[in-house]
This record gives sequence, structure tokens and C-alpha cells, in this order.
Amino acid sequence: MRYTVLTAFLLTPLFANAEAYERPVPQSQSATAEFWFMIASFALIIALWGVQKLVSRR
Repeated sequence: MRYTVLTAFLLTPLFANAEAYERPVPQSQSATAEFWFMIASFALIIALWGVQKLVSRR
């Protein structure tokens, strides 16, 4: 019985077939996503400008 279990454990990897890895394809951005990214970028620039003005006064 020991040899049967040992043989089963040793032969198990031979029957396992793994699928090859396929890299995910990035999706293109929509015009709406680009618009909101532009708005967020401008908001960040304005916020950084405001912080610079606040810090330079002190």
C-alpha cells in the first residue's frame, strides 16, 4: 500500500497540464476618461500653485 501511495504522489505532476501565461492586453481609454484625467491634472496643478503661494508668504 505504501508503494501505491508513493507512486501516486510521484506521478501526479505528470498529469497536470498548465496553460501558458498570456499577458493581458491593455484597454484603450475613452474620451470621457481622458477628459476627467485632464480636469484632475489641472486641479492638481492649481492646488500645487496655491500651496506654493501660501508657503512663499511665510
